[in-house]
Amino acid sequence: MLAQNWKSGRGAGVAGKAQTEDQLHRQVTVLFGMLSDIYGSDKVVLRAVKLDALALLRSERLSERVLALQRLVFEDPTFDALPGLEAVPGILEQVEDEIANFLARRTVEDQLEKKVGERMQKRHEEYVREIRDMVLKENTGPENAQTLKRLALLEKADSKRLTRSALEVLRPTSFDELLGQKDALTALLAKLSSPFPQHVILYGPPGVGKTTAARLALAAAKKVAGTAFAGDAPFIEVNGATLRWDPREVTNPLLGSVHDPIYQGARRDLAETGVPEPKPGLVTDAHGGVLFIDEIGEMDYLLQNKLLKVMEDKRVFFDSAYFDPHDPGVPKYIKKLFEEGAPADFILVGATTRDPGEISPAIRSRTAEVYFGPLTPGVVEEIVRQAAAKLEVDIEEAVPALVAEYTGEGRKAINILADAYGLAFFQAGRAARLRLTVEDLRTVIQAGRLSPHTVRKASADKEVGKLFGLAVQGFNGTVLEIEAVTYPARAAGKGQMRFNDTDGSMAKDSVFNAASVIRRLTGEDLADFDVHVNVVGGGCIDGPSAGTAILLAVWSALKHVPFPQDVAVTGELSIQGKVRAVGGIPEKIYGARQAGIRRVIIPAENARDLPSVAGALDVIPVSCVEEIVRMFMDADA
Repeated sequence: MLAQNWKSGRGAGVAGKAQTEDQLHRQVTVLFGMLSDIYGSDKVVLRAVKLDALALLRSERLSERVLALQRLVFEDPTFDALPGLEAVPGILEQVEDEIANFLARRTVEDQLEKKVGERMQKRHEEYVREIRDMVLKENTGPENAQTLKRLALLEKADSKRLTRSALEVLRPTSFDELLGQKDALTALLAKLSSPFPQHVILYGPPGVGKTTAARLALAAAKKVAGTAFAGDAPFIEVNGATLRWDPREVTNPLLGSVHDPIYQGARRDLAETGVPEPKPGLVTDAHGGVLFIDEIGEMDYLLQNKLLKVMEDKRVFFDSAYFDPHDPGVPKYIKKLFEEGAPADFILVGATTRDPGEISPAIRSRTAEVYFGPLTPGVVEEIVRQAAAKLEVDIEEAVPALVAEYTGEGRKAINILADAYGLAFFQAGRAARLRLTVEDLRTVIQAGRLSPHTVRKASADKEVGKLFGLAVQGFNGTVLEIEAVTYPARAAGKGQMRFNDTDGSMAKDSVFNAASVIRRLTGEDLADFDVHVNVVGGGCIDGPSAGTAILLAVWSALKHVPFPQDVAVTGELSIQGKVRAVGGIPEKIYGARQAGIRRVIIPAENARDLPSVAGALDVIPVSCVEEIVRMFMDADA
């Protein structure tokens, strides 16, 4: 009806000036009817009252009705001039255009409201469905018969436990049980218990307790008044040899990485909104405590440098092209991680079996160094007794010494004892207290194809042209069995000198130095002799520290002076007969003790390098070879 009225009214306006006054009255009536259809009759009356057009609306005069129409359509009470008959068609045309515009706007608005309503209804239905699914998930979860069956099988398997390993049972739980490392433990405690703890690297052979010492040192440091560590300070342990990382920072378990929403797939709710998710690493887990990296020398070199940067900044910073600091959808914790970084204020304790020279100089310059020595046979024996007490077994008196013959590592000694325990348990059962015998131990040694830890043993005998030198292999000292023979050359001045071809150039130079010193000591020219120097066992040595031992072996063979076989010698030999300082004195002392050496001759310049265990040996510092020669010439006389 509204459309029909509009069309009839529009048609009346086209006639223009040709229209009669009756036609104009009818046209005005149609337009008033359209307003009633649009607003409603009551609202039209109220509108007329408001615009002071009610009297005009009810008038019979055309001009007054047109004026009322103007005020109602344009909502403007300032229309007060009564139009003449000739102006009415134009005014009605303007009124029709305004009504047409209003109807067009209303149609568009109705369509938009309809679409908005439909969209809201759809979203409402989706929201209700999500809420329903969420409630169902909370009540039932993602479980079904198959998943519940697998869960039950997994829980059943998890409830079965065989036992702890022998290392877990026998691991030291206090410093009193950590044997043979008193000096190293004191140094480590001093560095961690201070109000200003230091980063530390622990050097030493495997199986001497470096990891256990670090864990116990943190526990002890927490109890010290004024310590930097809180009672809940964490101890985070990781193996540097197994740390893997991507140079693109896609993954880095040590320092942390960013999971971008496209490539790595952040959490689902973050991925859907395109927000990257930082994943803090172990350095953040160790915040406020100790980060222990075993085998730190095996870490990737570039990763070591990145770790140094974190140690200096005490924070880890993240970066991502997907992070928008102005995005209101970014959670506060992610924004904080990107803008401020993750805290990483920890103390690094590294452990390695490598030589200090193989560790990154940058790391060494920022860390204190603590050296764990090899275990002496007596310490290994005590470890075996301590482990036997924890296992609640009896052992024959010779068992600890036999174990110490085959290993210098505490961990290996415990494993040997655990194997013997298992063998005894299998043979006798657990009906009574077990007793481990030497035969049990020998069975384990044969089954494991174990070789004696120290092959060469000292004795109280004397031999011509043979004595023990000292060397270092890693962190372990060892004895070198050096022997020499001399024969008159077939022709004067045409003697030959022979030394192991596998030995290094510095060791061979020591032989030529010995020839010069022999001539100085004895007046004999070794060119008149055929001389053969040998390191028993084909040992490959390189370095000057065997020089003095080589000289004494040749001198003993040349002058037929017997040399005691419970004495070991180390020191660089100069062509003037001086015994010069060498490295590795602590390790060499340990090696001498393991071989049963009674006396050790060292350079006087190394007297300050003696370890605490040297007290069990007769250590003789000398400055020149004449002192050694006189010592044994007098003894032989």
